[in-house]
Amino acid sequence: MAKAIGLPVAAIASRVMAGETLKSMNLGKPAPKHISVKEAVLPFARFPGVDTILGPEMRSTGEVMGLDENFGRAFAKSQIGAGVKLPTGGTVFISVKEGDKDLIEAPARELLAMGFDLIATRGTARTLEAKGLPVTVINKVLEGRPHVVDALKNGEIQLVFNTTDGAQALADSSSIRRAALTLKVPYYTTMAGAAAAIQAIQALREGSLEVAPLQSYSL
Repeated sequence: MAKAIGLPVAAIASRVMAGETLKSMNLGKPAPKHISVKEAVLPFARFPGVDTILGPEMRSTGEVMGLDENFGRAFAKSQIGAGVKLPTGGTVFISVKEGDKDLIEAPARELLAMGFDLIATRGTARTLEAKGLPVTVINKVLEGRPHVVDALKNGEIQLVFNTTDGAQALADSSSIRRAALTLKVPYYTTMAGAAAAIQAIQALREGSLEVAPLQSYSL
């Protein structure tokens, strides 16, 4: 936060705890013209057997931040800083929970417009096909081979969007998360994350990202 707005937030908080008021500090109102995106660095690869799904406890060992005047570029920078390499083409595996099926059409259309191919589990594929979108059906792991983990291991999937709901669904998809992590395939577990990733991919396709020192951003 301090780097994003150019104010020493921790020092200000300490002064408030000591009895000063924010008004007395004459801080002014930060009006940055850039977008700042913070990303946690999650070292799951160092802990074999640990599920990559995020729980309430903090598991990150650090943070990175991407800054740019455009959200897509800022998010792309945050992913690069966290060691995530977003693809600019290839095949996307999509499997979403029931509550997200009404939300998946727009992201899927954007991916198709950029030239990606879509593969999906049967329920998600039916939703996309009903909207007139081309998609290839692939088996869940429990449905037998060839399944999604096989496709990941064969290098046939470059990006994963997988939202789940309930303990059984989480357990069923754990092997997908583990394979994606091991193979360094970007994996997003929320619709918000998927939407942000798509904006970042669009930004990457438009050209290389500019690198600039923090001080060059107007605060």
